Amino acid sequence: MKRLRNWDNKTWLSSKKYITSFNTFLKSKINFNKDLQILDIGCGRANIISALQKKYKFKKKPIGIDVVKNKDIKKNIIFNKINALNYLKKTDKKFDIILIKQTIHFFSKSQIKLLLAQAKSKLNKKGKILILTLQTKNNNIPCFTKMGIKLNKSLKKDEAIFKIIKKNFIKYQESYFKHKVNISKKKYLMMIKERYISCLLNIKSTELRLGIKEINNKFADRMKFDDILRCLIYRK
Repeated sequence: MKRLRNWDNKTWLSSKKYITSFNTFLKSKINFNKDLQILDIGCGRANIISALQKKYKFKKKPIGIDVVKNKDIKKNIIFNKINALNYLKKTDKKFDIILIKQTIHFFSKSQIKLLLAQAKSKLNKKGKILILTLQTKNNNIPCFTKMGIKLNKSLKKDEAIFKIIKKNFIKYQESYFKHKVNISKKKYLMMIKERYISCLLNIKSTELRLGIKEINNKFADRMKFDDILRCLIYRK
């Protein structure tokens, strides 16, 4: 499968406004202090945990893992290019926070069950696992026709994944994170061209070019919409 490389590369997801907003959301769920050890599964360029490290100056640097190693990964965290299942199996570290943000859909159902079991086994007392995916209903991410079909298929998979997570967590909290996006159409078209979201990875180049034309004709020069994430929180 093609690797997702540009989801946090000069997108609203990598903007200071988004990261500040998301980390404010985390603060409402987590009692941050310098002693916390954080693991970010699918960290990308590590923008989120890097910002947390700058603010809270954790004694132990946050650890980010990903199957893609980009050139511009933040330097104030510890990065490992590795599959999450392999990392959790091998590491002897324990964590207070394990963050799985918009990456769990890359795993099969059997892998998800194993991932959840491994993650729970690596939590310190009162540690938390936070799993976030796109809101599966009434999602308003701007799409062209083919992209919309692919996204809806992915969201149905996410809904099935959430059922698996709930069965494994038994006790959990559920909440939503909402970020208001205001972006130029020109910028958004560039993001589509760079395949910023997983539903674009396997779309043919010819279909992508037609989709860009469709978006260009369909939307105004400024694109405004809500990026909403669904969050499940497990506490040990």
